[in-house]
Amino acid sequence: MASEELAQKLQRRLQLEESGAAAEGEAEVVKGTAAAGEVEERSCLTASAGAELSAKLCRRQDINEGAAQPRRAAVFNPYTEFKEFSRRQIKDMERMFRLYDSGRDGYIDLMELKLMMEKLGAPQTHLGLKNMIKEVDEDFDGKLSFREFLLIFHKAAAGELEEDSGLLTLAKLSEIDVSIEGVKGAKNFFEAKAQALSSASKFEAEIKAEQDERKREEEERKHRRAAFRELKSAFTQ
Repeated sequence: MASEELAQKLQRRLQLEESGAAAEGEAEVVKGTAAAGEVEERSCLTASAGAELSAKLCRRQDINEGAAQPRRAAVFNPYTEFKEFSRRQIKDMERMFRLYDSGRDGYIDLMELKLMMEKLGAPQTHLGLKNMIKEVDEDFDGKLSFREFLLIFHKAAAGELEEDSGLLTLAKLSEIDVSIEGVKGAKNFFEAKAQALSSASKFEAEIKAEQDERKREEEERKHRRAAFRELKSAFTQ
């Protein structure tokens, strides 16, 4: 009886030792795998950092050699950059841009451009839409910023778009008149100067008209408030 109990205890002890050894082996495997993963992750980070540093060094070398392309600032003034258009024209273009910027992210992507062309009655193929964006996509991000959207009308007014271009179709169907050429279209220096002065005067006149309109609206609001107060006092007496 005692020998049987002793045999069972020894067998139990052997099982525990074997299971402990197996667990240690598994732990070593897991530890080795984790270490390999850390080494691989560090190598990936090192490679990424190396690529970024290399790009910066190449950019610096291009700047030093005068071969670097200037990077356009994200913020721009459409009224000074696109002087061939009036304030009203630019505001109309901005309203159209915001109308189709359904994501409200400041860009018109491929799907939003697709919807725009369908609404204008000139649906385009997927490849056609990509070509439209590519034609004015200066930063190669695959979508249209407001500045790039204005470039469509700039190119249309300057006659720089092909007749079968989807962008020309967009400009024609947008109901925004871009047929007036700016100073660039003048025949000589004196005509250009006169046209520039005329454009500046028109710009100032538009600003004054907007200011007068705001004043008129404010006066109307004051009159309505005064009339409401008189009516209210009449009822409270």
